[in-house]
Amino acid sequence: MKRLMITAALAALLAACGGSDGQARQQQAAAPAAAPAGGASTGKPVDQPPPNAPSQRPAFAGQTRAPEVRSDVAYQVQDYVTGIGKPWGLAFLPNGGLLITEKDGKLRLFENGKVSAAIAGVPKVDARGQGGLLGVAVHPDYARNGLVYFVFSEPDGDANHTALARGRLVSSTGAAPRLENVQVIWRQTPSLKSTLHYGGRVVFAPDGTLFVTTGERSITEGRMQAQRLDGTLGKVIHLTADGAPAPGNPFLNRAGAKPEIWSYGHRNIQGAAINPATRQLWTIEHGARGGDELNIPKAGHDYGWPTIAYGIEYSGAPILQGITQKEGMEQPIYYWDPVIAPSGMAFYDANLFPAWKGSVFVGSMGQQALVRLVLDSDKVVGEERLLTDLGERIRDVIVGPDGAIYAAIDSDPGRIVRVAPR
Repeated sequence: MKRLMITAALAALLAACGGSDGQARQQQAAAPAAAPAGGASTGKPVDQPPPNAPSQRPAFAGQTRAPEVRSDVAYQVQDYVTGIGKPWGLAFLPNGGLLITEKDGKLRLFENGKVSAAIAGVPKVDARGQGGLLGVAVHPDYARNGLVYFVFSEPDGDANHTALARGRLVSSTGAAPRLENVQVIWRQTPSLKSTLHYGGRVVFAPDGTLFVTTGERSITEGRMQAQRLDGTLGKVIHLTADGAPAPGNPFLNRAGAKPEIWSYGHRNIQGAAINPATRQLWTIEHGARGGDELNIPKAGHDYGWPTIAYGIEYSGAPILQGITQKEGMEQPIYYWDPVIAPSGMAFYDANLFPAWKGSVFVGSMGQQALVRLVLDSDKVVGEERLLTDLGERIRDVIVGPDGAIYAAIDSDPGRIVRVAPR
């Protein structure tokens, strides 16, 4: 299985073996006064088509179409892992090994320059449509307990649902890695006959609890349940590491409500990360034709779907009543119309790219780019599109222990690329 490992000594050779160099464009105009260091602003939004819903207006200034930022950063993009199936989720182990989930249900480990065979112990996955083996995370105390957590679409008769499982990863020299003591520790309810909108990220919070993101399964029956508290469709879920509802959850003591719910009114959350500056969860969810959202989900709050939403239905019709604001429902801190079709997200807090420190990176499948958001506290003040020359969908993005950025390319065969200074 072909692989390319990056070192300074091999940089020139690797560039000749299919890597692509990128140089973010430079601009002499000053950045907005409120913006932190992150590049010069053009004063205009990123070049993109007109919105699908031109009559809609943002709820506050800067909520959409932030000024384009062009950073003076020279970077190179090189293959890091090749010859795998369609990758969906990435997670680094403490020893530098990289766990990779493949949509068709395989979990692999890349270490010492080699990709493992499919790791034994993964439960049966319903990989139809948008289903599959999805997000993956490593327990904060992995060095002691070896626990790996993963989200997948679990079959349930002729229906299915999003589920969270964990197992102990056993990997030793000369032996194929495997999962032991695998348990499904949380299941979405109700199960539905749909192959869409599973959500699928799992993220550990600083206190050792974890968040699981879900979708509302797209079909009408599920969509309307995003506003209901007696099921877990269209929700952010907050659990202990053992899968129980986390202490302090907002609906623990409400009759008829699922105690594991953290927030509700979501459509399909496929991006989630902890902001290292605030230790809060940030999420990104898919809209329809317009309306991709960046949120900071708060305990017990309603994020509106499908009652309020930006954009329109795929058919071109309004979404329900076509309203974008309602009392008691939260606004996204940022939205896109037209959509970028967001996937994984990561905060950049490393030192390898000083100019990008404090940025949020978002994989885009629709625009086939790595989207960089420049922040001023919890406001988006700039946007930059990177890796557009790859012409491929980016399914996940994480920051490695070396400070480089790693992106999963959603193709079959798939690959993982490494973005490092040139």
